[in-house]
Amino acid sequence: MQLLGYDVGSSSIKACLLDASTGNVIASAASPKTELAIQSPKKGWAEQDPEVWWHHIKKSTALILDSEAANPADIAGIGISYQMHGLVIVDEQHKVLHPAIIWCDGRAVEIGNQAFKDLGSEFCLEHYLNSPANFTASKLRWVRENKPEIFSKIHKVMLPGDYIAMKLTGDIRTSVSGLSEGILWDYQSNDIAYKLLAHYGIPAELLPEYDPNFAVTGELNKEGADELGLTSGIPIGYRAGDQPNNALSLNVLDPGEVAATAGTSGVIYGVTDKPLYDAKSRVNTFVHVNNDKGHPRYGVLLCINGTGIQNSWLKNTVFDDRYSYDQMNERAAEVPVGSEGVRVLPFGNGPERVLQNRDIGAMLRNINFNRHGDAHLMRAVQEGIAFSLNYGLQVMRQMGMSIDTIRVGSDNMFQSPLFREVFTNVTGATVELYNSNGALGAAIGAGLGASVFKDRKEAFKNLEKIATLKPNAQKQNDYQRAFENWNNILQKELEV
Repeated sequence: MQLLGYDVGSSSIKACLLDASTGNVIASAASPKTELAIQSPKKGWAEQDPEVWWHHIKKSTALILDSEAANPADIAGIGISYQMHGLVIVDEQHKVLHPAIIWCDGRAVEIGNQAFKDLGSEFCLEHYLNSPANFTASKLRWVRENKPEIFSKIHKVMLPGDYIAMKLTGDIRTSVSGLSEGILWDYQSNDIAYKLLAHYGIPAELLPEYDPNFAVTGELNKEGADELGLTSGIPIGYRAGDQPNNALSLNVLDPGEVAATAGTSGVIYGVTDKPLYDAKSRVNTFVHVNNDKGHPRYGVLLCINGTGIQNSWLKNTVFDDRYSYDQMNERAAEVPVGSEGVRVLPFGNGPERVLQNRDIGAMLRNINFNRHGDAHLMRAVQEGIAFSLNYGLQVMRQMGMSIDTIRVGSDNMFQSPLFREVFTNVTGATVELYNSNGALGAAIGAGLGASVFKDRKEAFKNLEKIATLKPNAQKQNDYQRAFENWNNILQKELEV
């Protein structure tokens, strides 16, 4: 039997076909070859057309099926991972009414901040574990306030992964984990966040019915099968936001286990059995994929919006694609720790939760025209990204989380030996590198949800640790000094 996983990111759509019996990857693909555009019609806005995601689902599927070993008739389950916190709205004919307002969009920040005050910070933190901030519920309130003619036509509200599942099955459903990431879940009542919806004037009927993350929630219908070149009737066995799914792909499911990734955004995600929250909502807590009544599981998520997108901006815009990523890594490694004083604040991709939803923009500091060149910028960007993750990691530790070992996939910025070195030494955590990625995690999730795998041990039998990186005492000291200098610059900006 084979399992198909999709990872619907804001940069690309990735697909993975897994042989369930051996645990081997049959084929992987990504579309497009260049990064998807994020539309920003106004400052702080970030939108994408959901039909573009579907177009690249079809293209990535076609690439997968080009493999000689791929057999559509043998696919026993489909799993979906998706960019979190987005808002997709459709009418009764399932037609998209407005471009998707995606995760890094900042237009609803003040709406969420006001709700945090109106409902009371204590109430919000106890019931939602977060401020409403610029999450999905607040984005929907923005539509109600600013696009009433569109709001009146809404049949259902969805997250990006729910939209893809709708295209596959014709049904609109979601998950408890998904509702929690939109601040649409009340942890006290273990039900929909009715009080927040009432405060926002949003009918609860706009939300889909919800299921567990691991569950058959529909089957691939004839229309979807025809568009994808697959066989109808394949069960959709799993869906989850990209960060809970990244944790799943690394077998991070139990309290104390921690995962990290550094794609367009950078995330550290720790699992706990307690509903922890940060009083300032600088990091956020959601329902993890394997949560159930007898064994509660929550994911504490630190997100830095501007990580891989900062590095790709440097590559494509500043250097006009003159260097490959490998060449950038090699050049950056030639510069000593601290980039000889050059500092980068990588906060150029919308409001940052860890900065209490402030949008201070990315910054480049301390350039000397006689001393600094391309390599200094390359290293300063990688250091700045790792430093920003360490800045947020300190908040997680203040919440009482013990973070000694972090699992990462050999993907995105963690492919860079230099980035791994900076991250390991500035955080002081042991980093374990695995042969995993989001699309593979979605395929494994499909196998668990569709009961292709009998248990977790079978599902992760081929998860291989590639390397273990431990902090070096001397490098830790060097990176800590560089981080303190970087943090001083950040604190002065936050005082403005």
